Amino acid sequence: MITMLKPSFAEGFLEAGCDEAGRGCMAGPVYAAAVILPPGFYHPLLNDSKQVTEKNRDLLREVIEREAVAWHVASVDHVEIDRINILKASFTAMHAAISALSNVPELLLIDGHIFPAYMGIPHRCIVKGDTLYASIAAAAILAKTHRDEYMYRIHNEYPAYGWNENKGYGTAHHMEQIATLGLSPYHRRSFKTDGRSKK
Repeated sequence: MITMLKPSFAEGFLEAGCDEAGRGCMAGPVYAAAVILPPGFYHPLLNDSKQVTEKNRDLLREVIEREAVAWHVASVDHVEIDRINILKASFTAMHAAISALSNVPELLLIDGHIFPAYMGIPHRCIVKGDTLYASIAAAAILAKTHRDEYMYRIHNEYPAYGWNENKGYGTAHHMEQIATLGLSPYHRRSFKTDGRSKK
């Protein structure tokens, strides 16, 4: 089934799609990306990142980073997540990604239902936006692939938790290893062992 993502929300505006990855994880940072795509951008593989294979996500990352008008990926680490809570950390990462774009967007398309305004730039919150708009889907791909790359690196330090497979999410194996070994330095202390934030 081919998904036809909308190329824009409103014609005539420089739009940046924004999304995050890793918000519900037990370990590691939360990542966010902001992407401005060229007018009419299309790629047959681009879709909701959860519906795209890892191989195709990596391929799309190369295409997006090469062809985007502007893009940036930012992250907030587990220490800051514990300090300010995961929701605020997600917004902080999104704001950082937007602020680092080489072009100032005129409209922000945000995946989700809530977002604190950034520098007076108009924004639209769109639930499941990564299934509807190409720029949000592209941002989701970048956030996901950059975060996965990081989780592969720290997996080499603490391989017992299986971060190369679960990417820090609370899978049964991950929870079992936490129960057996305790928390690593990369785990979020503000999260309960059932994967929910305490805050």
